[in-house]
Amino acid sequence: MEDALDISIQALNEESINVVSEANEPFPILGKIIPSFCDGVWTYEEQLYEKARVTSFPNDSLDWHEYINSEDKQVFLAFDETTCIGQIRVVKDWNRFAYIENIAVRNSYRHSGIGHLLIQVAETWAIEHSLLGLSLEAQNDNVIACRFYAKEGFALGGIDTLKQTGNPNIDMTLYWYKIF
Repeated sequence: MEDALDISIQALNEESINVVSEANEPFPILGKIIPSFCDGVWTYEEQLYEKARVTSFPNDSLDWHEYINSEDKQVFLAFDETTCIGQIRVVKDWNRFAYIENIAVRNSYRHSGIGHLLIQVAETWAIEHSLLGLSLEAQNDNVIACRFYAKEGFALGGIDTLKQTGNPNIDMTLYWYKIF
């Protein structure tokens, strides 16, 4: 196969700190998620916009050394040979879940299974640390991410309509869970 990917996933180390944010690229906003709660179950519908827009998250300014060889948090990077193409950052949360602080895949590698591989690595890390599952939050305008989380087995577990008060573009934060 000419286009076969040579993918490896590695824990963050001193040498890879300089590439940790390379997969943080812009993404499209297609619409928003409209959740509803009935009989103890969260469901949602998508409300798609007539015209998509593009947005991005700023690069994180963290002390990346805190993630190296830590028992409580880790960054895993996906590489295609020597190019960093993805990142997932997990921490042990107070509720015994592995909280995914960030997951990102380089634009040119999206829809190629890299996100799935990163979720698998996070699951393995969580299980090795005797955690109950994975959790994360997403803004309701990030429909593509929400579709991905649902496809990966996450369930909508709640919403917060006040967390994004300072951001006029976001109605609510969605809390997603994957219980083992």
